[in-house]
Amino acid sequence: MIQLLAEAAPGNHPTITICGGSGYLCTYNYDTLISTAIAVVITLALGLWVAATLRRGTPRKLQMLFELFLGYVRNLSRETVGNDVPAFVMPLAATIGFFILVSNWMDFFPLAQPVEPPAADLNFTLAMGLVVFVLVQAYAIRVRGLGGYLKHYTRPEGMNPIIRTLFIPLNIIEEVVKPVTLALRLFGNVFAGILMVYLLGLWFGAFAGNGPVDSALAALPVVFLIVWKAFDVFFIGTIQAFIFMLLTVIYFGMAREGVEAPEQLEPAHA
Repeated sequence: MIQLLAEAAPGNHPTITICGGSGYLCTYNYDTLISTAIAVVITLALGLWVAATLRRGTPRKLQMLFELFLGYVRNLSRETVGNDVPAFVMPLAATIGFFILVSNWMDFFPLAQPVEPPAADLNFTLAMGLVVFVLVQAYAIRVRGLGGYLKHYTRPEGMNPIIRTLFIPLNIIEEVVKPVTLALRLFGNVFAGILMVYLLGLWFGAFAGNGPVDSALAALPVVFLIVWKAFDVFFIGTIQAFIFMLLTVIYFGMAREGVEAPEQLEPAHA
C-alpha cells in the first residue's frame, strides 16, 4: 500500500559527515546525492540507448521525440544567441533541460526516503545555477576578452564615466543574482509540490476512519492527491525544466550582447 502520509514534513534532509569534520564542506544531504545519482543514471541510460539504436528512415518513437526536442533547442539557441551560436550551447542546454525533467518526473513514483526529487533540495538547484553561471561568465570572457568583459559592467555605454562607475555595483548585482533566481525558481516550485502532497496526506489522515461515511470521505483526498501529483509532475515539473533550459540559453545570448560581428570575436580567441 502506498503511504500517503509522510513520516516527517518535507524539507528535512538526512545528512552524512565526511572528512572528519562537521563544517559545511564536510556535511552532505545523502538523500539528494542518491536521488541525483539515480537521475543521472536514467538520463545517461536513455541518451546512450537512443544513440545505440539510431536508425535512418522511420525513427523509433523515442528517437523521434529526442530529435524533435534537440531540433527545438537548436532553433531556440540560434534565435537567442545568433546563427553563429557556439557548438556547446545547444547540447548543454538540452542536457540540462532533459536532466531536470527526469529529476522532476521521478516524483511521479511513490518515493520514500532517501529518494526524493533532487530539486526539492536548495543545494541541488544552487549547484545547477552555479554551473550555468560559471560557464556563461567563461563564455563572456572568451567572446569579449577580459578587458571587454570588465568594461561590460560599466554599462550603459555612452554616458558620463562617473555615472557609468556608479552603475558598476548594480551591474554586478544583476549578474550575481542570475544563479540565485535560477535556483530559487526551480526549488520553490518543486518543493511546493511536495509540500502539497504532504498536506493532502494530512487531510487523508484526518478523514480516515472505520465507518462507511469516513471511508467514503477518505477517498476524496486520495483523488485530489492523484490529480495534484499528475498536474505537479507532468505540467509544473515540465514547465520548470523548460524555463531553466530557456534561461540558460538566454544568459548565453546576454553574455554576447553588442558582440555580433564575427570579426569582433577574433581578438578574443587569440
